[in-house]
Amino acid sequence: MRLYETNYAKLVRLMPKRDEVGQVCRYDIQGQEYALVVRESTRYTTLLDIAQLGKGQAPDYLRANLTVRLYHDARVAEVCTTQQISRLKPRYDYPNPRMHQRNEKHQVNAFLSDWLAHCLRRGVTASDSVYKSSLN
Repeated sequence: MRLYETNYAKLVRLMPKRDEVGQVCRYDIQGQEYALVVRESTRYTTLLDIAQLGKGQAPDYLRANLTVRLYHDARVAEVCTTQQISRLKPRYDYPNPRMHQRNEKHQVNAFLSDWLAHCLRRGVTASDSVYKSSLN
């Protein structure tokens, strides 16, 4: 559970200033452009799309593309979908038809944690006055 709590704390610092549907924050981190888009916002939850932009830089299957739900009452964030996985199960039997790892959901949330830490190390914070920051 600690992973989900730290992801929440990191994401809150990077989110758009207003938690309204359609709000976008764009970041340029060492030549890689990312966008955080608020897709759904309710009193207790927010659904964010996190996407690596920039056509032609990498094949689609290598670009980060996550949907993350933030639970404000519990202060946790979890990845709901990623790449071609439309719903992440807590645990998978192995082997399985799609060859997901047993702990696929944990691995994806750990990736999100590493990515958020990278963003924060590079000086990107929600307090920046501009939506796009160049951090080269």
